[in-house]
Amino acid sequence: TTLTVVCFAGMQMFRSQLGSTEYMTIVGGFVGSICFILLLTAVNNFENLMFGNGFQSKLFPEVAGCLVVAMFMSGLVHRVCVTTCFIFSMVALYYMNKLSQMKYTAPISTPVSKQQQKK
Repeated sequence: TTLTVVCFAGMQMFRSQLGSTEYMTIVGGFVGSICFILLLTAVNNFENLMFGNGFQSKLFPEVAGCLVVAMFMSGLVHRVCVTTCFIFSMVALYYMNKLSQMKYTAPISTPVSKQQQKK
């Protein structure tokens, strides 16, 4: 949560620079997606602490809530930052899900069929 607050404070400190050009609004959306990643990680760590190690983040309450908060943070900088934050957050969410599946899912073993030899 501390990194999320620092990221948001940095966005607010450099609000005028992030909203000045179209390239900087893209950077503002990228920083907003970093806030999304940090916020989702903080929420998931809190839930693992409260509900046990096997608890996973679901799409609706945790992911959607963190996405709305990160988009609101980006919206305080510039309107275009909201759109770029959403796009960057969806890409980051895809890769976070892919990494999570590689690390935490059990490997699926397929049964090996034996071929009969005909004489």
